[in-house]
Amino acid sequence: MPIDDAAPARSRNAAATRAAILASARSAFARAGYDGAGVREIAAGAGVTAMLVNRYFGSKEQLFAEVVAATMADPVILTDDFVRAPTGEAIARRLVGLSGADQTPLDGFLVMFHSASSRRAAEISREQIEAIHQRAMASALGGDLAAERAAVILAIVAGVQVMRQMIALPTLANADPEALVAILAPVFQALIDGVR
Repeated sequence: MPIDDAAPARSRNAAATRAAILASARSAFARAGYDGAGVREIAAGAGVTAMLVNRYFGSKEQLFAEVVAATMADPVILTDDFVRAPTGEAIARRLVGLSGADQTPLDGFLVMFHSASSRRAAEISREQIEAIHQRAMASALGGDLAAERAAVILAIVAGVQVMRQMIALPTLANADPEALVAILAPVFQALIDGVR
């Protein structure tokens, strides 16, 4: 009698299996969010059983946390160059470039966007954002209220992505990129410079 979550046999390579599960989970969470992606679907996408997913990651929550952390491992805006010398124009240009109508939204953004309605997923995302992006941004900014200024920058980045890519507000989605940079750069620069 066939078993529901049986998957095709896979060679025994722990690192490759783990990577395949993470890749499948990243795709599933980006497409359907935390609540919409099931462990069996993730397992099938990786060519393994649901039991093996749980053996490698312990739970769906832990798998989600690793996926969120992995999406933040290669930052687009908070690059090493930016952290060494942050400028409002650099943030604005990167944000406008990555959020254009012709650009596919980043996996990490999609994972969080589609998972925001889940209280547990929001908690996990918040922990990862605080530990990775907010800490790096606050460290780059320094000075008074660095953590708060960093959080506002992250909120603006997320808001522009939502309104420009997901909701596609025509004024933002169809805007001249240079005009958006001209609007956003001084806002970001004021947050970088700090409260006076």
